[in-house]
Amino acid sequence: MNDEATTSSDGQETIDPVTLEILRNQLESVATEMGHVLIRGAYSPNIKERQDCSTALFDASGRMVAQAEHIPVHLGAMPDAVDIVLEKDPKPGDVFIVNDPFAGGTHLPDITLVSTIAPNDEVIGYAVSRAHHADVGGSSPGSMPPGAQEIYEEGLRLPAVRLVDGGEPNEAVHDLIRANVRTPDEREADLRAQRAANARAEERIGELLEEHGPTLLDAFNAVIEYSRERVKAELDALPDGTYRAKDILEGDGVTDTDIPIDVAVTIDGASIAVDFTGTADQVAGNLNAPLSVAKSAVYFVVRAITDPEIPPNHGCYEPVSVSAPEGSVLNPNPPAAVVGGNVETSQRVMDVTLAALATAVPDKVPAGGQGTMNNLIIGDRTGEFTYYETIGGGFGARPEKDGMDGVQVGMTNTLNTPVEAMETEYPLRVERYALRPSSGGDGRYRGGLGLERTVTVETDATVSLLTERRRTAPAGIAGGEDGTTGENLVDGEPVPAKASIDIEAGTTVSVRTPGGGGHGNPAERDPEARERDRRDGKADEG
Repeated sequence: MNDEATTSSDGQETIDPVTLEILRNQLESVATEMGHVLIRGAYSPNIKERQDCSTALFDASGRMVAQAEHIPVHLGAMPDAVDIVLEKDPKPGDVFIVNDPFAGGTHLPDITLVSTIAPNDEVIGYAVSRAHHADVGGSSPGSMPPGAQEIYEEGLRLPAVRLVDGGEPNEAVHDLIRANVRTPDEREADLRAQRAANARAEERIGELLEEHGPTLLDAFNAVIEYSRERVKAELDALPDGTYRAKDILEGDGVTDTDIPIDVAVTIDGASIAVDFTGTADQVAGNLNAPLSVAKSAVYFVVRAITDPEIPPNHGCYEPVSVSAPEGSVLNPNPPAAVVGGNVETSQRVMDVTLAALATAVPDKVPAGGQGTMNNLIIGDRTGEFTYYETIGGGFGARPEKDGMDGVQVGMTNTLNTPVEAMETEYPLRVERYALRPSSGGDGRYRGGLGLERTVTVETDATVSLLTERRRTAPAGIAGGEDGTTGENLVDGEPVPAKASIDIEAGTTVSVRTPGGGGHGNPAERDPEARERDRRDGKADEG
């Protein structure tokens, strides 16, 4: 459709702004529709209820063109999975499966499907879906063993292999997966949903190709360039300099020794470099995070301090570089255990990077949020069920607003599992699901409240917990007070932040999540807001 294109002064064909905006929105709609297909078609509550999944479109060279607004820790790491698939000479009709954290994945429960988009038998791009599967084998139900010291303990490890070869399912791979997981029918159903999501992308891109012709392929590059220029302009407006911060993780599940995370963030014109030199060496436990996870957290922060409305794609990330020493907790060597790195270490990378930038952009950086996903896994060893959930908590107070109560913070963007769904799908009874009174840090603006989720398990089972901020509170900022630390209880007795416990039927498990830090001097809080705090249970009486 030549009437959609214009010619620039240097003779290069470009796309006029109106057409570009139409195509950009159409591409993003395809990525979003992929997510709807996956969520509606999934069997496990973790995907169909909590929406622990992500979808995106890539061009033929492996650059992200459009993504749905799903899980930050998934989306920033997806390009590494596509890069691995490109090495395998993909052909029309191919669908690759991968979860290997050392070759394109993040942690083993996150299974990625990469499908070629070839509506006219020529590969013009890739449809990618990533979903957290509730069990992929390993030493404990849910495949997130807190004490794991090698990746082999964490479940089935899949390098990039063809799940579908030229349109024909590779039954040997399906058989391999089924033989190594506790809930094979559920896994098979969720993988079918991912394949359906990717197939919908190829169908929709084919329709757009018919509508727009070669202009559609020109748009792939144009939308990337558009985002790149907007991010560069935002970065260029920030004060140049190097900004530093330090934080810790509270042990690795093997020992309780603090694990330091150090960062130096250098803003230089229209680029930003994030260097984690000084961060701890890789640890014995499972809080090691592949570099792709660290990159995801940094990309999230860059979007937060620039304009979140900039279309997220490859162009947003080009001005950003992320480095960590090889063999460190943010760039481990195999066979390091990594399952907690994706869910917990990613949070701390986000926290420390935001803290470093608080001096550069104080009007955009909130106080510390809960800083943990509060991972709770309950399952039985016979494979009858596996429940997995991340539990919300307090969002840090913002420079001009209170923090939000009981929300997923940072690197996850999932929903909760509704009580009705939990009690229908699993042998669980929810005793309490409520905000934690007075858990947000005081300040001119108050931190958000944490949550309490209390569940009675009605059968013998294994409970696994991967949590943080049980010793170190979410930090207040600009004189604000810290939020309240979290707590884990089994039958009312405290248990460690990272633990795996075999329990008998009738046992009650409680997860009390951290509150967010406060922002600004508490003496400056509006008196009417203080009265509202007391009335709403956000502050102690008196």
